[in-house]
Amino acid sequence: MTDLSINTELVSGILTKFVRDEVLKVGSKGVVVGISGGIDSALSAKLAVEALGPAAVTGLAMPYRESTASSLEDAQLVAAQLSIELMVIEISPQIDAYFSKFPEADPTRRGNKMARERMSILYDISATRSALVLGTSNKSELLLGYSTLWGDGAHALNPLGDLYKTQVFQLARHLGLPPRIVDKPPSADLFLGQSDEADLGFTYEQADRILFHLIDERRSPDELSDLGLDPLLVRVVWQRVQASQFKRQPSLIAKLSSRSVGQDFRYPRDWGH
Repeated sequence: MTDLSINTELVSGILTKFVRDEVLKVGSKGVVVGISGGIDSALSAKLAVEALGPAAVTGLAMPYRESTASSLEDAQLVAAQLSIELMVIEISPQIDAYFSKFPEADPTRRGNKMARERMSILYDISATRSALVLGTSNKSELLLGYSTLWGDGAHALNPLGDLYKTQVFQLARHLGLPPRIVDKPPSADLFLGQSDEADLGFTYEQADRILFHLIDERRSPDELSDLGLDPLLVRVVWQRVQASQFKRQPSLIAKLSSRSVGQDFRYPRDWGH
């Protein structure tokens, strides 16, 4: 068995300091974070409050007309527990107006459009508040490519990106997030009945065991069968990691000069501050 347990007290301190340092070093006044009612956004918001105080954290709930009512209720529960402002911005008008031109669009296409619309709103509000957009994607999602480019995959900083989903649950419980948030099945709530694990075809617990061996221990897929892991599932997970590599990389710039942005012209993000 793979031990994915973490020292929650230590990790909490590291991530709190990370958020505080990265926000303050660039002169920002706080963060904005999309509060979906799920565990990841709740944990990101909690860490931000611990780092900066509730006045510096703005939550945004951005429901679509088919979103479950409980998602908004859970977002409001998180905001109330953390004593942060929660702006509720309905995205149905602009989404419906767009897809009136493409009525044949499937749920995946619609879900990606919603994710990008929500991120567009987050960046707009962040600009009005001299704040940074706080990411909410965990390591499992990032490695599996279970995110939308320029949607939920966009952010200025992300405290959860090196925590597997199973570790997110550990830290959320340690920090006292509401059991109602922690215990419900993971879902992006992009369309009615949507479930993360149903979309993926396996559980996060299964994925995290495999990902830990493949990524953290640098084992080959063939080695994992010797550890008692299902070879077919290992291959499925590994193929997802490989196929989604482009999502984890900056957009490509054709190199023509001796100093190219992102390749040779590289400075820390707080350069000039």
